[in-house]
Amino acid sequence: MHTRLRNTLLAAVAFFTLGGPAAANTLTQNVSWTIDRPGTTSKYRIVAYGDSIYAGYNGSVTSAAKYSAPTVDAEYLSALWNADIESVRRTKSGAVASDVYNNKIVAERSYMQSSNTRVVTFEMCGNDGLQARSSFKSQTGTCNDAVLTAAENSCRTYVAAAMDYINANAYAGVKAKIISNLHYPGYTADNTQSSCKDPNTGATVNMQQKFLPSLARINFLMCDLARQKGFKCADSFAQYMGADYDSNGDGVVDSEALRYVDGESQASYVNRIVNTLRPTIRDANAHFVSAGSSYDYIQSDDTHPTYNGSTVTAGLFGGTTGTGAPRYTSFSGGKNPIWNQFGHERMGWAVSVYNTPTP
Repeated sequence: MHTRLRNTLLAAVAFFTLGGPAAANTLTQNVSWTIDRPGTTSKYRIVAYGDSIYAGYNGSVTSAAKYSAPTVDAEYLSALWNADIESVRRTKSGAVASDVYNNKIVAERSYMQSSNTRVVTFEMCGNDGLQARSSFKSQTGTCNDAVLTAAENSCRTYVAAAMDYINANAYAGVKAKIISNLHYPGYTADNTQSSCKDPNTGATVNMQQKFLPSLARINFLMCDLARQKGFKCADSFAQYMGADYDSNGDGVVDSEALRYVDGESQASYVNRIVNTLRPTIRDANAHFVSAGSSYDYIQSDDTHPTYNGSTVTAGLFGGTTGTGAPRYTSFSGGKNPIWNQFGHERMGWAVSVYNTPTP
């Protein structure tokens, strides 16, 4: 490798290792991958905008997961519609909501305007939340919640703007518009006391207790704006943070009980997450699919979803445009055999439940 290129790459690796996608640093990771279903001629498109989550970020500045959530959904669509499905991911790892909105959704609107586009999905706000969390954790003296409030307000502004823009600009034949909300990375790690002190009690605060209500308000606004603006909400928080069995004996599977309910109030939703069902929330590093079996949904960075399969070029050396046969050609009960074993598989399935029967 040429010395200058090697040094540039090493500098970039250090840049992201030290700063991480949750900081102000960003890395464009665009991928187009087509599920080529044997014996088909029709080809449709799913367009996904977002940050490192939809990018399939795996800690590398040159590669990403081939099967991140949008491409997992493309595989479901291919079987449902008996067609080839192009998964177009226009993403930027480390991007806050305003960046995703301005530089991906608006600046790259042509991808959703294509006449073969049938699904448009996006996610954002994760980096707003992570940056606010980091800022709060670094505070000393008196705690200041303003950083959390600012993240919530920014999310509200740009999620609403993104939905309005997609509604106004996506191809008229689009069948489904879907937002994915936020899981809580580092849930267990946050169960510790702050360095700053509460302005009322003078005591340090439990950071998990501080951050969960803020995250709940963000997830509520995402799903409620979706309800108002003709989108569907894939509730990734419920899918990641709740077990797939009834752990508290209330007669409802935990991952179902945690889901946003169309039309409920913010107060009701937040109380349900923060208080009533709080004992059922578990760190997604051990997502229980039964009382005795669990899978790790989060990579070793304690932030990004795990994934199945290989990687593709995405990052400093550009993006991948490729084609491959589906991993699975049929789905029992609308689920592939590993739907609940990896973070991206679970998120892709959660998006897929809103696919329409025909293109």
